[in-house]
Amino acid sequence: MLRKLVLGIVLALLILPFTGTSSKAAVSFLDVDSSHRAHKEIDYLAEGQIVTGSGGYFFPSKQVTRAEAAAMLGRALNLNGTKMATQFKDVSSGSFASGYIQSAVNVNIISGYSDGTFRPEKPVTRGEMALLIDRAFKYGGTSTTSAANNLMSRGIAQGISPNHFGSNLNITRADFSVFLARAINYNLRLNPTVTFSGDLEVNADSLNVRTGPSVNYSKIGSLSQGTKVAAAYSVGNWVYVKSSQLEGFVNEAYLEGTHSSGQGPSGSNGSDGSNGANDPLSTKMIVIDPGHGGKDPGAIGFGLQEKTVVLDTALRVKNLLEKTPFSYKLTRETDTFISLSERVAIAKNAKANIFISIHANSFNGSAKGTETYYYHSAAKNPYWEDSKLLATKIQNRLAEAMQTSDRGVKHGDFHVIRENSMPAVLTELGFIDNKQDNDKLKSAAWRQKAAEAIYLGILDYYKAKGLNVTALYNNI
Repeated sequence: MLRKLVLGIVLALLILPFTGTSSKAAVSFLDVDSSHRAHKEIDYLAEGQIVTGSGGYFFPSKQVTRAEAAAMLGRALNLNGTKMATQFKDVSSGSFASGYIQSAVNVNIISGYSDGTFRPEKPVTRGEMALLIDRAFKYGGTSTTSAANNLMSRGIAQGISPNHFGSNLNITRADFSVFLARAINYNLRLNPTVTFSGDLEVNADSLNVRTGPSVNYSKIGSLSQGTKVAAAYSVGNWVYVKSSQLEGFVNEAYLEGTHSSGQGPSGSNGSDGSNGANDPLSTKMIVIDPGHGGKDPGAIGFGLQEKTVVLDTALRVKNLLEKTPFSYKLTRETDTFISLSERVAIAKNAKANIFISIHANSFNGSAKGTETYYYHSAAKNPYWEDSKLLATKIQNRLAEAMQTSDRGVKHGDFHVIRENSMPAVLTELGFIDNKQDNDKLKSAAWRQKAAEAIYLGILDYYKAKGLNVTALYNNI
Protein backbone atom coordinates (compact mmCIF):
# COMPACT_ATOMS: atom_id res chain seq x y z
CA MET A 1 0.00 0.00 0.00
CA LEU A 2 2.83 2.40 0.94
CA ARG A 3 4.65 1.68 -2.33
CA LYS A 4 1.45 2.40 -4.30
CA LEU A 5 0.93 5.64 -2.39
CA VAL A 6 4.51 6.79 -3.06
CA LEU A 7 4.20 5.82 -6.73
CA GLY A 8 0.96 7.79 -7.00
CA ILE A 9 2.55 10.89 -5.51
CA VAL A 10 5.54 10.62 -7.88
CA LEU A 11 3.27 10.27 -10.89
CA ALA A 12 1.21 13.23 -9.76
CA LEU A 13 4.33 15.37 -9.43
CA LEU A 14 5.48 14.32 -12.89
CA ILE A 15 2.13 15.22 -14.42
CA LEU A 16 1.58 18.48 -12.49
CA PRO A 17 3.84 20.83 -14.53
CA PHE A 18 1.98 19.96 -17.72
CA THR A 19 -1.52 20.67 -16.45
CA GLY A 20 -1.22 24.45 -16.01
CA THR A 21 -3.13 26.89 -18.17
CA SER A 22 0.04 28.65 -19.42
CA SER A 23 3.33 27.25 -20.65
CA LYS A 24 5.04 30.39 -19.31
CA ALA A 25 4.19 30.63 -15.64
CA ALA A 26 5.26 33.90 -14.08
CA VAL A 27 8.11 33.87 -11.57
CA SER A 28 6.85 33.74 -7.98
CA PHE A 29 8.72 35.52 -5.19
CA LEU A 30 8.61 34.40 -1.59
CA ASP A 31 8.02 37.96 -0.39
CA VAL A 32 5.35 38.86 -2.98
CA ASP A 33 2.33 36.62 -2.44
CA SER A 34 -1.09 37.00 -4.04
CA SER A 35 -2.20 39.43 -1.35
CA HIS A 36 0.61 41.92 -2.03
CA ARG A 37 -0.64 45.19 -3.51
CA ALA A 38 1.87 44.98 -6.42
CA HIS A 39 1.60 41.24 -6.98
CA LYS A 40 -0.04 41.45 -10.40
CA GLU A 41 2.39 44.01 -11.81
CA ILE A 42 5.54 42.39 -10.40
CA ASP A 43 4.52 39.00 -11.76
CA TYR A 44 3.83 40.56 -15.16
CA LEU A 45 7.31 42.08 -15.33
CA ALA A 46 8.90 38.90 -14.00
CA GLU A 47 7.30 36.85 -16.78
CA GLY A 48 9.00 39.11 -19.31
CA GLN A 49 12.31 38.91 -17.37
CA ILE A 50 12.17 42.68 -16.94
CA VAL A 51 12.59 42.35 -13.18
CA THR A 52 14.45 39.69 -11.26
CA GLY A 53 14.98 38.77 -7.64
CA SER A 54 17.67 37.10 -5.57
CA GLY A 55 17.40 33.79 -3.77
CA GLY A 56 13.68 33.65 -4.48
CA TYR A 57 13.03 37.10 -3.01
CA PHE A 58 12.08 40.34 -4.77
CA PHE A 59 12.60 42.81 -1.90
CA PRO A 60 9.63 45.00 -2.85
CA SER A 61 10.31 47.64 -0.18
CA LYS A 62 13.93 48.16 -1.19
CA GLN A 63 14.75 51.46 -2.88
CA VAL A 64 15.45 51.43 -6.61
CA THR A 65 18.94 52.52 -7.65
CA ARG A 66 19.80 54.34 -10.87
CA ALA A 67 21.50 51.19 -12.20
CA GLU A 68 18.41 49.09 -11.47
CA ALA A 69 16.14 51.67 -13.10
CA ALA A 70 18.27 51.70 -16.26
CA ALA A 71 18.25 47.89 -16.37
CA MET A 72 14.48 47.56 -15.91
CA LEU A 73 13.70 50.20 -18.51
CA GLY A 74 16.30 48.74 -20.86
CA ARG A 75 14.82 45.26 -20.63
CA ALA A 76 11.31 46.64 -21.16
CA LEU A 77 12.39 48.48 -24.32
CA ASN A 78 14.66 45.68 -25.57
CA LEU A 79 17.73 47.91 -25.45
CA ASN A 80 21.16 46.37 -25.82
CA GLY A 81 22.03 44.99 -22.39
CA THR A 82 25.33 43.37 -23.34
CA LYS A 83 27.97 44.38 -20.81
CA MET A 84 30.13 47.08 -22.34
CA ALA A 85 32.44 49.98 -21.62
CA THR A 86 30.51 53.11 -20.67
CA GLN A 87 31.29 56.81 -20.74
CA PHE A 88 31.16 56.95 -16.93
CA LYS A 89 34.18 56.54 -14.69
CA ASP A 90 32.12 54.86 -11.96
CA VAL A 91 30.43 52.23 -14.21
CA SER A 92 32.82 49.49 -15.29
CA SER A 93 32.24 47.22 -18.26
CA GLY A 94 31.73 44.38 -15.79
CA SER A 95 28.75 46.00 -14.10
CA PHE A 96 25.52 44.02 -14.48
CA ALA A 97 23.79 47.12 -15.86
CA SER A 98 26.61 48.64 -17.93
CA GLY A 99 25.01 47.80 -21.26
CA TYR A 100 21.59 49.07 -20.26
CA ILE A 101 23.06 52.22 -18.72
CA GLN A 102 24.99 53.18 -21.85
CA SER A 103 22.10 52.22 -24.13
CA ALA A 104 19.64 54.28 -22.07
CA VAL A 105 22.02 57.23 -22.17
CA ASN A 106 22.37 56.87 -25.94
CA VAL A 107 18.62 57.31 -26.40
CA ASN A 108 18.31 60.18 -23.90
CA ILE A 109 16.31 58.26 -21.28
CA ILE A 110 18.82 58.81 -18.50
CA SER A 111 21.96 60.92 -18.13
CA GLY A 112 25.05 61.23 -16.00
CA TYR A 113 26.49 64.05 -13.93
CA SER A 114 28.80 66.91 -14.89
CA ASP A 115 31.74 65.30 -13.09
CA GLY A 116 31.64 62.30 -15.45
CA THR A 117 29.92 59.96 -13.01
CA PHE A 118 26.66 58.07 -13.26
CA ARG A 119 26.24 57.25 -9.55
CA PRO A 120 24.67 53.84 -10.19
CA GLU A 121 23.86 53.16 -6.51
CA LYS A 122 22.07 56.47 -5.95
CA PRO A 123 18.35 55.98 -5.15
CA VAL A 124 15.77 57.14 -7.68
CA THR A 125 13.05 59.54 -6.51
CA ARG A 126 9.42 59.35 -7.57
CA GLY A 127 9.88 62.50 -9.64
CA GLU A 128 12.92 61.03 -11.40
CA MET A 129 10.98 57.82 -11.99
CA ALA A 130 8.20 59.80 -13.67
CA LEU A 131 10.66 61.55 -15.96
CA LEU A 132 12.46 58.30 -16.86
CA ILE A 133 9.22 56.53 -17.79
CA ASP A 134 7.99 59.63 -19.63
CA ARG A 135 11.15 59.68 -21.75
CA ALA A 136 11.16 55.92 -22.31
CA PHE A 137 7.57 55.90 -23.56
CA LYS A 138 7.73 59.29 -25.31
CA TYR A 139 4.94 61.07 -23.46
CA GLY A 140 6.49 64.47 -24.12
CA GLY A 141 7.16 65.70 -20.58
CA THR A 142 9.96 68.20 -20.04
CA SER A 143 10.15 68.25 -16.22
CA THR A 144 9.39 66.01 -13.28
CA THR A 145 6.12 67.88 -12.78
CA SER A 146 4.88 67.54 -16.36
CA ALA A 147 6.08 63.92 -16.47
CA ALA A 148 4.20 63.11 -13.26
CA ASN A 149 1.06 64.71 -14.72
CA ASN A 150 1.47 62.62 -17.89
CA LEU A 151 1.67 59.42 -15.85
CA MET A 152 -1.30 60.32 -13.66
CA SER A 153 -3.48 61.34 -16.62
CA ARG A 154 -2.88 57.93 -18.20
CA GLY A 155 -3.73 56.00 -15.04
CA ILE A 156 -0.11 54.85 -14.64
CA ALA A 157 0.75 56.60 -11.39
CA GLN A 158 -0.95 58.16 -8.39
CA GLY A 159 0.20 60.80 -5.94
CA ILE A 160 0.77 60.00 -2.28
CA SER A 161 -2.14 62.34 -1.60
CA PRO A 162 -4.65 64.22 -3.81
CA ASN A 163 -2.42 67.30 -3.91
CA HIS A 164 1.06 65.81 -3.57
CA PHE A 165 2.89 63.46 -5.97
CA GLY A 166 5.80 62.95 -3.61
CA SER A 167 8.42 63.80 -6.23
CA ASN A 168 11.27 64.03 -3.72
CA LEU A 169 10.59 60.69 -2.04
CA ASN A 170 12.72 57.70 -3.01
CA ILE A 171 10.77 55.08 -4.92
CA THR A 172 10.59 51.40 -3.96
CA ARG A 173 10.99 48.39 -6.22
CA ALA A 174 7.30 47.60 -5.79
CA ASP A 175 6.13 51.07 -6.85
CA PHE A 176 8.58 51.29 -9.75
CA SER A 177 7.31 47.90 -10.95
CA VAL A 178 3.70 49.03 -10.73
CA PHE A 179 4.29 52.15 -12.78
CA LEU A 180 6.48 50.41 -15.37
CA ALA A 181 4.03 47.52 -15.82
CA ARG A 182 1.15 49.96 -16.31
CA ALA A 183 3.16 51.92 -18.87
CA ILE A 184 3.81 48.71 -20.81
CA ASN A 185 0.35 47.13 -20.59
CA TYR A 186 -2.56 49.55 -20.52
CA ASN A 187 -4.87 46.84 -19.15
CA LEU A 188 -3.08 47.20 -15.81
CA ARG A 189 -3.77 50.94 -15.57
CA LEU A 190 -6.25 52.60 -13.27
CA ASN A 191 -8.24 53.78 -16.30
CA PRO A 192 -7.55 51.10 -18.92
CA THR A 193 -8.45 52.89 -22.14
CA VAL A 194 -6.32 53.67 -25.21
CA THR A 195 -7.05 54.76 -28.76
CA PHE A 196 -6.27 52.44 -31.66
CA SER A 197 -5.43 54.04 -34.97
CA GLY A 198 -3.27 53.66 -38.08
CA ASP A 199 -3.41 51.47 -41.14
CA LEU A 200 -1.23 48.43 -40.58
CA GLU A 201 -1.02 45.05 -42.25
CA VAL A 202 0.79 41.86 -41.24
CA ASN A 203 3.59 41.02 -43.70
CA ALA A 204 4.62 37.66 -42.22
CA ASP A 205 3.07 34.26 -42.90
CA SER A 206 2.08 33.98 -39.25
CA LEU A 207 2.67 36.69 -36.65
CA ASN A 208 2.53 35.75 -32.97
CA VAL A 209 0.52 37.99 -30.65
CA ARG A 210 1.84 38.07 -27.08
CA THR A 211 0.84 39.41 -23.68
CA GLY A 212 3.98 41.56 -23.45
CA PRO A 213 6.70 43.14 -25.60
CA SER A 214 9.14 40.25 -25.97
CA VAL A 215 9.24 36.56 -26.80
CA ASN A 216 9.45 35.87 -23.07
CA TYR A 217 5.73 36.61 -22.82
CA SER A 218 2.97 34.10 -23.49
CA LYS A 219 1.56 33.72 -26.97
CA ILE A 220 -2.18 34.39 -27.08
CA GLY A 221 -2.71 33.74 -30.77
CA SER A 222 -1.39 34.55 -34.23
CA LEU A 223 -2.31 36.75 -37.17
CA SER A 224 -2.10 35.58 -40.76
CA GLN A 225 -0.43 37.50 -43.56
CA GLY A 226 -2.51 40.40 -44.81
CA THR A 227 -4.49 40.82 -41.59
CA LYS A 228 -5.39 44.46 -40.95
CA VAL A 229 -4.62 45.84 -37.49
CA ALA A 230 -4.69 49.19 -35.70
CA ALA A 231 -2.06 50.27 -33.18
CA ALA A 232 -2.34 51.94 -29.78
CA TYR A 233 1.33 52.52 -28.86
CA SER A 234 4.84 51.13 -29.08
CA VAL A 235 7.15 49.67 -26.43
CA GLY A 236 10.60 49.58 -27.95
CA ASN A 237 10.31 47.63 -31.18
CA TRP A 238 6.99 46.01 -30.19
CA VAL A 239 3.55 47.43 -30.94
CA TYR A 240 0.29 46.96 -29.08
CA VAL A 241 -2.25 46.20 -31.81
CA LYS A 242 -5.86 45.18 -32.25
CA SER A 243 -7.42 43.13 -35.02
CA SER A 244 -11.01 42.01 -35.39
CA GLN A 245 -10.23 39.00 -33.20
CA LEU A 246 -7.01 39.59 -31.22
CA GLU A 247 -5.38 42.28 -29.12
CA GLY A 248 -1.82 42.27 -27.84
CA PHE A 249 1.86 42.88 -28.62
CA VAL A 250 3.55 42.07 -31.94
CA ASN A 251 7.02 42.78 -33.29
CA GLU A 252 6.87 45.86 -35.52
CA ALA A 253 9.31 44.31 -38.03
CA TYR A 254 6.41 42.25 -39.36
CA LEU A 255 3.99 45.12 -39.86
CA GLU A 256 3.58 47.23 -42.96
CA GLY A 257 2.01 50.68 -42.92
CA THR A 258 1.97 53.70 -40.64
CA HIS A 259 1.12 54.38 -37.02
CA SER A 260 2.23 56.70 -34.24
CA SER A 261 5.36 55.10 -32.78
CA GLY A 262 5.20 56.96 -29.50
CA GLN A 263 2.59 57.81 -26.90
CA GLY A 264 3.22 61.53 -26.74
CA PRO A 265 1.34 64.42 -28.30
CA SER A 266 -0.31 63.81 -31.65
CA GLY A 267 2.27 63.76 -34.42
CA SER A 268 5.28 63.40 -32.15
CA ASN A 269 8.00 61.00 -33.20
CA GLY A 270 11.12 61.90 -31.25
CA SER A 271 12.35 60.57 -27.92
CA ASP A 272 11.55 63.92 -26.30
CA GLY A 273 8.20 64.42 -28.00
CA SER A 274 9.47 67.50 -29.83
CA ASN A 275 9.84 66.31 -33.40
CA GLY A 276 6.63 67.04 -35.24
CA ALA A 277 5.20 65.36 -38.30
CA ASN A 278 5.76 68.58 -40.29
CA ASP A 279 9.54 68.14 -40.09
CA PRO A 280 10.63 66.91 -43.56
CA LEU A 281 13.16 64.59 -41.91
CA SER A 282 10.30 62.65 -40.30
CA THR A 283 9.23 61.48 -43.75
CA LYS A 284 12.56 59.72 -44.33
CA MET A 285 12.55 56.01 -43.50
CA ILE A 286 15.99 54.50 -42.86
CA VAL A 287 16.33 50.71 -42.81
CA ILE A 288 19.42 49.25 -41.12
CA ASP A 289 20.22 45.64 -41.95
CA PRO A 290 22.55 43.69 -39.61
CA GLY A 291 23.80 40.84 -41.81
CA HIS A 292 23.47 37.14 -41.05
CA GLY A 293 21.95 35.99 -37.72
CA GLY A 294 20.52 32.89 -36.09
CA LYS A 295 21.78 29.73 -37.79
CA ASP A 296 23.99 31.85 -40.07
CA PRO A 297 26.95 33.21 -38.04
CA GLY A 298 28.60 34.85 -41.04
CA ALA A 299 32.39 35.11 -41.05
CA ILE A 300 34.29 33.96 -37.94
CA GLY A 301 37.70 35.09 -36.77
CA PHE A 302 39.50 34.46 -33.48
CA GLY A 303 36.26 33.14 -31.98
CA LEU A 304 34.29 36.26 -32.93
CA GLN A 305 31.17 35.85 -35.07
CA GLU A 306 30.17 38.39 -37.70
CA LYS A 307 26.47 38.20 -36.78
CA THR A 308 27.25 39.39 -33.24
CA VAL A 309 29.46 42.28 -34.31
CA VAL A 310 27.04 43.67 -36.88
CA LEU A 311 23.94 43.33 -34.70
CA ASP A 312 25.57 45.23 -31.87
CA THR A 313 26.73 47.93 -34.30
CA ALA A 314 23.26 48.20 -35.86
CA LEU A 315 21.62 48.58 -32.45
CA ARG A 316 24.04 51.39 -31.70
CA VAL A 317 23.05 53.10 -34.97
CA LYS A 318 19.42 52.69 -33.90
CA ASN A 319 20.18 54.36 -30.59
CA LEU A 320 21.52 57.37 -32.47
CA LEU A 321 18.60 57.49 -34.89
CA GLU A 322 16.18 57.46 -31.94
CA LYS A 323 17.38 60.99 -31.11
CA THR A 324 16.34 62.30 -34.53
CA PRO A 325 13.08 62.96 -36.41
CA PHE A 326 13.99 60.18 -38.89
CA SER A 327 11.81 57.11 -39.10
CA TYR A 328 13.82 53.91 -38.94
CA LYS A 329 13.58 50.13 -38.85
CA LEU A 330 16.05 47.29 -38.33
CA THR A 331 15.61 44.08 -40.30
CA ARG A 332 16.50 42.23 -37.10
CA GLU A 333 17.13 43.30 -33.51
CA THR A 334 17.86 39.87 -32.08
CA ASP A 335 19.93 36.84 -33.06
CA THR A 336 17.42 35.71 -35.69
CA PHE A 337 17.91 34.25 -39.15
CA ILE A 338 16.27 36.31 -41.90
CA SER A 339 16.64 35.38 -45.56
CA LEU A 340 18.02 37.84 -48.10
CA SER A 341 14.66 38.17 -49.81
CA GLU A 342 12.96 38.87 -46.47
CA ARG A 343 15.44 41.66 -45.78
CA VAL A 344 14.60 43.27 -49.10
CA ALA A 345 10.88 42.82 -48.42
CA ILE A 346 11.17 44.52 -45.04
CA ALA A 347 12.82 47.54 -46.65
CA LYS A 348 10.29 47.74 -49.47
CA ASN A 349 7.32 47.28 -47.15
CA ALA A 350 8.65 50.02 -44.91
CA LYS A 351 8.92 52.27 -47.97
CA ALA A 352 12.53 52.91 -47.07
CA ASN A 353 14.29 55.95 -48.44
CA ILE A 354 17.72 54.43 -47.82
CA PHE A 355 18.93 50.92 -46.93
CA ILE A 356 22.23 50.16 -45.17
CA SER A 357 23.46 46.60 -44.71
CA ILE A 358 26.23 46.11 -42.14
CA HIS A 359 28.77 43.29 -42.46
CA ALA A 360 32.30 42.20 -41.55
CA ASN A 361 34.72 40.78 -44.13
CA SER A 362 37.12 37.83 -44.23
CA PHE A 363 39.89 36.65 -46.57
CA ASN A 364 42.26 34.11 -45.07
CA GLY A 365 43.61 36.68 -42.64
CA SER A 366 45.67 38.37 -45.34
CA ALA A 367 43.43 41.38 -46.04
CA LYS A 368 42.38 44.26 -43.84
CA GLY A 369 40.40 47.48 -44.00
CA THR A 370 36.95 48.95 -44.57
CA GLU A 371 34.99 49.05 -47.83
CA THR A 372 31.46 49.95 -48.88
CA TYR A 373 29.49 48.64 -51.87
CA TYR A 374 26.64 49.86 -54.07
CA TYR A 375 25.05 48.18 -57.08
CA HIS A 376 25.83 50.03 -60.30
CA SER A 377 22.96 49.21 -62.64
CA ALA A 378 19.96 51.38 -63.40
CA ALA A 379 18.22 48.33 -64.88
CA LYS A 380 17.95 46.72 -61.43
CA ASN A 381 18.14 49.66 -59.04
CA PRO A 382 17.43 53.05 -60.64
CA TYR A 383 18.87 54.81 -57.60
CA TRP A 384 22.46 53.74 -58.24
CA GLU A 385 23.78 57.30 -58.29
CA ASP A 386 22.27 58.05 -54.87
CA SER A 387 23.51 54.65 -53.74
CA LYS A 388 27.03 55.64 -54.73
CA LEU A 389 26.66 58.97 -52.93
CA LEU A 390 25.44 57.23 -49.75
CA ALA A 391 28.23 54.65 -49.98
CA THR A 392 30.83 57.38 -50.39
CA LYS A 393 29.62 59.36 -47.39
CA ILE A 394 29.51 56.30 -45.13
CA GLN A 395 32.87 54.95 -46.36
CA ASN A 396 34.61 58.28 -45.76
CA ARG A 397 33.29 58.44 -42.21
CA LEU A 398 34.02 54.79 -41.41
CA ALA A 399 37.59 54.78 -42.69
CA GLU A 400 38.35 57.89 -40.66
CA ALA A 401 36.61 56.76 -37.48
CA MET A 402 37.83 53.15 -37.48
CA GLN A 403 41.38 54.12 -38.51
CA THR A 404 41.45 51.15 -40.85
CA SER A 405 42.81 50.78 -44.36
CA ASP A 406 40.49 52.63 -46.74
CA ARG A 407 39.55 50.08 -49.38
CA GLY A 408 37.16 52.53 -50.99
CA VAL A 409 33.70 52.47 -52.56
CA LYS A 410 33.02 49.60 -54.97
CA HIS A 411 30.34 48.07 -57.17
CA GLY A 412 29.00 44.90 -55.57
CA ASP A 413 26.55 42.33 -56.88
CA PHE A 414 24.90 41.55 -53.54
CA HIS A 415 21.24 40.53 -53.31
CA VAL A 416 20.18 43.06 -50.69
CA ILE A 417 21.50 46.05 -52.66
CA ARG A 418 20.77 44.64 -56.13
CA GLU A 419 17.12 43.80 -55.51
CA ASN A 420 16.16 46.85 -53.48
CA SER A 421 14.25 49.78 -54.96
CA MET A 422 15.87 52.65 -53.04
CA PRO A 423 19.43 53.92 -52.47
CA ALA A 424 21.08 50.85 -50.95
CA VAL A 425 24.60 50.11 -49.73
CA LEU A 426 26.48 47.31 -48.01
CA THR A 427 29.40 48.22 -45.78
CA GLU A 428 32.15 45.90 -44.57
CA LEU A 429 33.45 47.27 -41.26
CA GLY A 430 36.68 45.32 -41.35
CA PHE A 431 38.18 41.86 -41.80
CA ILE A 432 37.18 39.69 -38.86
CA ASP A 433 39.95 37.17 -39.60
CA ASN A 434 42.67 39.84 -39.53
CA LYS A 435 44.05 40.36 -36.02
CA GLN A 436 44.39 44.12 -36.37
CA ASP A 437 40.81 44.58 -37.60
CA ASN A 438 39.46 41.91 -35.26
CA ASP A 439 40.78 43.76 -32.21
CA LYS A 440 38.56 46.68 -33.19
CA LEU A 441 35.51 44.64 -34.19
CA LYS A 442 35.46 42.87 -30.81
CA SER A 443 35.68 46.18 -28.92
CA ALA A 444 32.45 47.86 -27.81
CA ALA A 445 34.19 51.23 -27.98
CA TRP A 446 35.25 50.72 -31.60
CA ARG A 447 31.80 49.39 -32.57
CA GLN A 448 30.37 52.60 -31.11
CA LYS A 449 32.77 54.55 -33.34
CA ALA A 450 31.56 52.51 -36.33
CA ALA A 451 27.91 53.22 -35.46
CA GLU A 452 28.60 56.92 -35.10
CA ALA A 453 30.41 56.93 -38.45
CA ILE A 454 27.43 55.28 -40.18
CA TYR A 455 25.11 57.78 -38.52
CA LEU A 456 27.27 60.71 -39.61
CA GLY A 457 27.45 59.25 -43.12
CA ILE A 458 23.65 59.27 -43.23
CA LEU A 459 23.61 62.92 -42.18
CA ASP A 460 26.29 63.78 -44.76
CA TYR A 461 24.17 62.10 -47.44
CA TYR A 462 21.01 64.00 -46.56
CA LYS A 463 22.98 67.23 -46.25
CA ALA A 464 24.24 66.67 -49.80
CA LYS A 465 20.64 66.10 -50.85
CA GLY A 466 19.72 69.55 -49.53
CA LEU A 467 18.07 68.72 -46.19
CA ASN A 468 18.84 70.67 -43.04
CA VAL A 469 20.47 68.18 -40.67
CA THR A 470 22.93 70.55 -39.02
CA ALA A 471 21.49 70.23 -35.52
CA LEU A 472 21.60 66.43 -35.66
CA TYR A 473 25.40 66.36 -35.76
CA ASN A 474 25.30 67.37 -32.09
CA ASN A 475 23.64 64.08 -31.08
CA ILE A 476 27.03 62.39 -30.75
